[in-house]
Amino acid sequence: MDFLNFIDFKITDIIDIILVAVLLYYIYKLVRGSVAINIFIGIVIVWAFWKLTELLDMKMISSMVGGFMQVGLIALIIVFQQEIRKFLLMIGSTNFANKRNFIKHFKFLRQEGLSTDANIDAIVRACEKMASTRTGAIIVLERNNSLDFVKSSGDTMNAEVNLPILESIFYKNSPLHDGATVIKDNHIVATRVILPITNERKIPLRFGLRHRAAVGITEKTDALALVVSEETGDISYIKNGEFVIYNDLTELAETIKQDLI
Repeated sequence: MDFLNFIDFKITDIIDIILVAVLLYYIYKLVRGSVAINIFIGIVIVWAFWKLTELLDMKMISSMVGGFMQVGLIALIIVFQQEIRKFLLMIGSTNFANKRNFIKHFKFLRQEGLSTDANIDAIVRACEKMASTRTGAIIVLERNNSLDFVKSSGDTMNAEVNLPILESIFYKNSPLHDGATVIKDNHIVATRVILPITNERKIPLRFGLRHRAAVGITEKTDALALVVSEETGDISYIKNGEFVIYNDLTELAETIKQDLI
């Protein structure tokens, strides 16, 4: 039977399957934790149904679903514009000249995001203390997407994350307090960083440039951001360009740890 010919595997078929698996993995990683994940799952289901109808030679339903998939391509580009931007940014920011960085992007079994030793509790406590004195701050946690394109706008630093250092950076009379601080692998790697500002109009007017900058960087990359409001002393946690709701600081710390896994 012709439809059983797929059992005859070739080396190119194996390579094809691996490449598709890699592509689907990175697409899933980009949309995970956002509303787009449901759309992604729906597309995968429709595509699998389309291929099944083709395999069973069900021409009418296959042509209908196939036409929907082709016409819907433009709509998908519009829906996934933020995720497509992140994907292209991830590819463009990969340093292929650096073998270590290149291999890191294709190491499936590694733990994503910050090191598990990242002192999230110290970061949250620092935000709590700064909130009590209404000291404005913006902290960006780098994950898989490189933030070199924004880190270059600030001052390079290599200091292990701890409460006193974070407080001293954002102290109002400190020369480093203006701008964002970037943390990677439990180290403060840059201060006074200038972040891209979002053009999103749905953000309430009570949020200022710090919040709009946090939304901007989390829209364009998979980074996480914490913002301490200078006006209200509120602590905002932003992921995928959206404000994440939490009940208390303990829940906030646990949420960040889960998002970094």
